[in-house]
Amino acid sequence: MLNKKSIDDINVKGKKVLVRCDFNVPLQDGKITDENRLVAALPTIKKLIADGGKVILCSHLGKPKGEPKPELSLAPVAARLTELLGQEVKFAADPEVVGPNAKAAVEAMNDGDVILLENTRYRAEETKNGEAFSKDLASLCDVFVNDAFGTAHRAHCSNVGVTQFVDTAVVGYLMQKEIDFLGNAVNNPERPFVAILGGAKVSSKISVINNLLDKVDTLIIGGGMAYTFSKAEGGSIGTSLCEDDYLQYALDMKKKAEEKGVKLLLPVDNVIGDAFSNDCNRQIVKTGEIPDGWEGMDIGPETEKLFCDAVKDAKTVVWNGPMGCFEMPNFAHGTEAVAAALAETDAVTIIGGGDSAAAVNILGYGDKMTHISTGGGASLEFLEGKELPGVAAANDK
Repeated sequence: MLNKKSIDDINVKGKKVLVRCDFNVPLQDGKITDENRLVAALPTIKKLIADGGKVILCSHLGKPKGEPKPELSLAPVAARLTELLGQEVKFAADPEVVGPNAKAAVEAMNDGDVILLENTRYRAEETKNGEAFSKDLASLCDVFVNDAFGTAHRAHCSNVGVTQFVDTAVVGYLMQKEIDFLGNAVNNPERPFVAILGGAKVSSKISVINNLLDKVDTLIIGGGMAYTFSKAEGGSIGTSLCEDDYLQYALDMKKKAEEKGVKLLLPVDNVIGDAFSNDCNRQIVKTGEIPDGWEGMDIGPETEKLFCDAVKDAKTVVWNGPMGCFEMPNFAHGTEAVAAALAETDAVTIIGGGDSAAAVNILGYGDKMTHISTGGGASLEFLEGKELPGVAAANDK
């Protein structure tokens, strides 16, 4: 059980509070094209304003690689946050992030005021967790709040380094929710606990499969990585995705599942295509019977039924990774079927960021899921059972 202090455990009245948010939003010609991350940050910001804190926001945006890039400035975020909060969010435009503008703005703050610092990645030290920048950030504040789960698996200045130079470091509401759902679902789930893994590569999910086999009742494997399992069992997979270095690993995992009494469900049929395109010729074949020149692009109808039935009686379901080439409408059906099954179940449903989160939202099932993680890479590392530096750096209760 992860028990971290949150903003509900402290009172920030009259204090300067540095809040690490995730404002890494898509920009087109200086306009924000998706403001979900801004909206998601509002509850934490409003709580700190209501408590009478002096709220200093910071975030990275894109990859400026340690130098000021005007097109990656957070200025548009300050403008939009001003509208969303209904009060001015003053923008401190310093190329060195903590510079004369920021220092003057913080100096002049009243309780309940909000300022936003420039893109933390304008500083080269940020991604290297360099001490000078961590100290600069800490010099502005009395209290640090981390509310950026998307970067929790990286040890940077603005989420980890800064905590070494402040007395109080706590998590915000978004981080708290991720810890409650992802951390505790995996470590203390209500059973039956079913995990669904998809995506292209076994290699990127090795430790996830390994960790989950110790915890779940049923593990479902779809997507491109299922063909590695199929080939390992002697099936023909045509030109499907396959990682030949991982054939033995696939067999080891099957054996581990048997020994642990975990149901390991793999596809029993596939939708295949004769080229990697939406408009190719398609047919449905049994798993392991893919002819030469054809490749597996999605799970077939029998598999959909098998996977969806497994979800019906579950009490906790974690899903990470699509079931097929979800970006092509003709091969999105398997992913859609799983999303629909999750929307209908009474289980606690946790979607692990990245492609699965996008799929669920595009299909309009977002509000039917208990929790959609805001961090793809970070949620995967949670599922691997790793300690996330951004979470570990917060004070324990």
